[in-house]
Amino acid sequence: MKPYHQITIEDCNEPLIPIPLENFSVELPHPYVKLGAEYNNQSPYCLRQGVVKALLEAQFLLEKRYPEWKIKIYDAYRPVGVQQFMVNHTYNSLLKSHNFQEQQLSAQQRQDLWTRVYQLWAAPSLDPTMPPPHSTGAAVDVTIVNDLGEALDMGGEIDELHERSHPDYYVSDQDDDNQQYQFNRQLLNRIMINAGFCRHPGEWWHFSLGDQMWVWLYNQNNSADETIKTARYGRV
Repeated sequence: MKPYHQITIEDCNEPLIPIPLENFSVELPHPYVKLGAEYNNQSPYCLRQGVVKALLEAQFLLEKRYPEWKIKIYDAYRPVGVQQFMVNHTYNSLLKSHNFQEQQLSAQQRQDLWTRVYQLWAAPSLDPTMPPPHSTGAAVDVTIVNDLGEALDMGGEIDELHERSHPDYYVSDQDDDNQQYQFNRQLLNRIMINAGFCRHPGEWWHFSLGDQMWVWLYNQNNSADETIKTARYGRV
């Protein structure tokens, strides 16, 4: 159980709607579709209606400062089945990178690998009180591309199993390149926060609005008399 799972969900039943992709940059086919994930005829590029509205606001804020720059959407709605697929894919990728054979692993080695997997991926739970954030339609993984269509260098890749995935990994590093990575991450964070999102504490690319994690983060950053009691988006 994650700390944010203590937040009660009272789903507002807002629909999932397609993201207007013409306003953003996207990768087609979707990165997980290219790996073989099955979405069962559901577009991965959709979110709850209120989240789409906030994402459009974030794009507007970015363009006010940097005309023709775009938010690049890497991932949005993720059914629990896709969550399970990516958990398994990551585990198998770790096996391959370490030249391990699954059947030869000790219990401790297996546990260590799964611990690493779940540092990045939420458990693919079907429990309605503990949905994976992306399965609520309230979480989105994003970066920024400039007017030439080039992604800003964030000093790490989305979904990377590395300490540099932490949003403030470069904050104290005085190297010029690393300071630029931190600046780029802060730019992304500012536009998303100003549109109402909260950033995942361990992933520079993951932002949410209205799910359990968002409530948990919002309450941490505000005084006790401003706390929110319930999440408005549960698993779709």
